[in-house]
Amino acid sequence: MVSQTNGIHPQLNGTPSYTIREQPLGTPRHVRIIAIGAGASGINLLRALRLGLPAGSYSVVVYEKNANVGGTWLENRYPGCRCDVPSHSYQFSWKRKRDWSNFFADAEEIDGYLKEAVGEVEGAREAIRTRHQVVGAWWREEEGKWRVRVKRLEDGEEFEDEAEFVVDATGILNNWKWPDVEGREDYQGTLIHTARWPEGLDHTGKTVIVIGNGSSAVQVVPELQPGAAKLYNVFRTPTWIVPPRIQAWKIMGKAGEILSKIQLDEHENFAPETIERFKTDPEFYREFVKKIEVEVNSTFPVLLVNSPVQAFARAKVTEYMRAALGGDAALCEALIPDFPLGCRRMTPGHAYLRALTQDNVEVRRAGIRRFVSDGLELESGEVLRADVIVCATGFDTSFCPRFPLVGKGGENLQDRWRRETPRAYMSVAVDGVPNYFMFLGPNAPIGHGSVFTLSEHIARYIVSAIHKCQTEGIRALAPSSRAVADYAAHIAAFMPRTAWAAPGGRSWFKNDTADGPVTALHPGSRIHFFHMLERFRGEDWEYVYEGEGGNRFGYLGNGFSTKELDPGVDSTWYLEESAWELALDALESARLHNATALW
Repeated sequence: MVSQTNGIHPQLNGTPSYTIREQPLGTPRHVRIIAIGAGASGINLLRALRLGLPAGSYSVVVYEKNANVGGTWLENRYPGCRCDVPSHSYQFSWKRKRDWSNFFADAEEIDGYLKEAVGEVEGAREAIRTRHQVVGAWWREEEGKWRVRVKRLEDGEEFEDEAEFVVDATGILNNWKWPDVEGREDYQGTLIHTARWPEGLDHTGKTVIVIGNGSSAVQVVPELQPGAAKLYNVFRTPTWIVPPRIQAWKIMGKAGEILSKIQLDEHENFAPETIERFKTDPEFYREFVKKIEVEVNSTFPVLLVNSPVQAFARAKVTEYMRAALGGDAALCEALIPDFPLGCRRMTPGHAYLRALTQDNVEVRRAGIRRFVSDGLELESGEVLRADVIVCATGFDTSFCPRFPLVGKGGENLQDRWRRETPRAYMSVAVDGVPNYFMFLGPNAPIGHGSVFTLSEHIARYIVSAIHKCQTEGIRALAPSSRAVADYAAHIAAFMPRTAWAAPGGRSWFKNDTADGPVTALHPGSRIHFFHMLERFRGEDWEYVYEGEGGNRFGYLGNGFSTKELDPGVDSTWYLEESAWELALDALESARLHNATALW
């Protein structure tokens, strides 16, 4: 028999003694969290922390490089910039906006919405440090903490901060890049990137080149075309331009009936009477929001390459593009892809196609050899001379961290992801990088619909993991290498089913390659992603526990529970009808599962 005295249990075989932690089960450990980025994801994180962690059990700071919140929608202000996801889907579930002015909101309105939203999250403004840029982060294994280096952009001074957890909420479409073409410094005209549009630019009567045909180019070309003396659109790869979504949904979508009850003008602005009804008729507004969300969620079948839905949709979009281009053989040859629909991001752009047919516009489907003093030299040798060159060339989507991110064993994640395909666990965490979480990391559903609701699900998942650490004596956690490898194997096996992986279509989904692995998209539908994140799979993670010896059950404490000691908690919650129903449902599910297994 082993004796026990004062909570000390001498262990067998000479192992260290284990001491009972004198606190009740459920006591949270105080943690500090450093978040990076105050766009939609950062705002959602602050709200999820407020709702998901006990008051007083954490502190948080958000470092934001810009002068205000808003992220992508603060930075991108080129002419025509707007979201191509419907406004009533592109919003937080916890902040419904009833007076969106347009079916597809523009950048300025979305930016204003985000500023209003952050004001409604208690303590959010105080937690955000604008004009502060994270320049490095190092994991300290012996302390179970991150050391983070931050530059204060107002004066260039650097300082260090530390925290138990680091959360990267910078997003994927935030780090803009110039085209990978030599001689940029040789060009003597006005050079612009769409993500850094200068105020007051006057292109009237000038020759303009727009490089690219992704979403930004599709939006900016029709804005520049009317005033330009000449406009060239130069791109390497054709792209799918889809019909106006409202029109398509009215004809064969599930939202056709509700869409017939709203009024829009020719620019898709909501009529005043429709906005008033949204404000005064909550049931109608709720129905509208949910039906639009169903449409946003229903696109995945189109992306399965061998499905009849893909074949039908591809034929219809081809027919639409030919008609919109006026049957012009040269334009159709340049613009209509020979790869599956959805291999590149599908973008609505009727105005873009119409602009390309105008007399002052010429299209060049060609590679660029170099910048020259007065324009661009194409690989064909042709020189296009221009007063203004607009680079609608997108963002760095390599997922490589923008600063040294040094995890366990001193490995810099920058080095790992430069030499190999970026891999993550369910897009939110990385093996070998403890207590580090991401929004929209590798293979997130960034092209599946609204990132606002995506970030809500991801924020809840991250907060649940932090709470687990707080209350279960976990000093550090990271997904296992085996779990990440297995998840990557599933992605690699699944992606050939989709249009995203089709060869020949150069896309940021594949890190701006034509034939590389799909690193930017989730292997499934949007609902599939939400379902996947419903439960934290503890078996996929590796843990370091607190205390001498790291006993995983140290958190059980002194035999009491916070649920019986906290006067604000119902200590007989298990007698509530809902609790009984949940327990019975669980038993019934287990019975059915066992019966199925036996069968």
